Amino acid sequence: MPIDPQAQMILDAMAQSDFQLTTEITPQQMRDGMTAGSMMTEVADVAKVENTAIPGPDNNDIPIRVYWPMGCDPDQDVLPGVVFFHGGGWVIGSIDTHDGQVRKLCNGSGAVFVSVDYRLAPEDPFPAGAEDCYAAAVWVAQNGGQFGIDTTKLAVAGDSAGGNLAAVVSQMARDRHGPEFLFQLLVYPVCDMETARWPSMQENKDGPFLTTEIMEWFHAHYLADNEPTEPYISPIRASDLSNLPSALVITAEYDPLRDEGEAYGQALQDAGVEVEIMRVDGMFHGFFGFGEFIDKAKETMDYASAALRDALA
Repeated sequence: MPIDPQAQMILDAMAQSDFQLTTEITPQQMRDGMTAGSMMTEVADVAKVENTAIPGPDNNDIPIRVYWPMGCDPDQDVLPGVVFFHGGGWVIGSIDTHDGQVRKLCNGSGAVFVSVDYRLAPEDPFPAGAEDCYAAAVWVAQNGGQFGIDTTKLAVAGDSAGGNLAAVVSQMARDRHGPEFLFQLLVYPVCDMETARWPSMQENKDGPFLTTEIMEWFHAHYLADNEPTEPYISPIRASDLSNLPSALVITAEYDPLRDEGEAYGQALQDAGVEVEIMRVDGMFHGFFGFGEFIDKAKETMDYASAALRDALA
């Protein structure tokens, strides 16, 4: 189907904003523009927000932001927990740019969310970001009780590069005998660094919004000297995908990442993992957070929230 008219309005507005995905600027310039562009999205009220930092794997501190859903008593209630990793190609994005999305998911799922500000490339290429995310997930599993989190009911979630990191953390937890996560929410995740393998990378190479050229620019910054087939970089390359958390994989029709995300979901299913693959027609990469403007985005956010709520019940 054609681009959804409401989605096209957002794309037109973003084209006039300070946030442009282009290889012609520096990572820092793109980060600054993304922070400004994120102000387009609605900020929902939650019961409580707390900023703090936890120990990282390389004697670094990892900033986190904890959200409690509306209607709960943060000082008394014990709730499921979700560890969230923001998108941005491992190069841009932050807990601030994804604040609006996390608030909606937090309220919709009824879970306490821990949003992780992992290290970014090119200053800190792989494995820094992935190891930060795994360290944060382990920390929440061991210490989440201080936030009123029931650490027997944990999930991971993320969008784009954050979806990649959620998938990778799930694999790390299995491989390293780490925490048991019940669910992974993967929103248009990056699953493979070899773009030539996927028809959607050619079909949607010029966008809208995310292009194949930009995706390869992100890849290069994150990879540094590492092999693109390393499973903790390209999770679809893992030799064994069994015994991983159940998943909801969300993709967008007009997204270069569409096919690899759906292929990862299928590969998980083939390995015996309970997975739902949900393609949203007429949508572009990045649509998920625009529920106040795009009906399908709101419907998808509500569906994802319900999936988290049910998985963690």
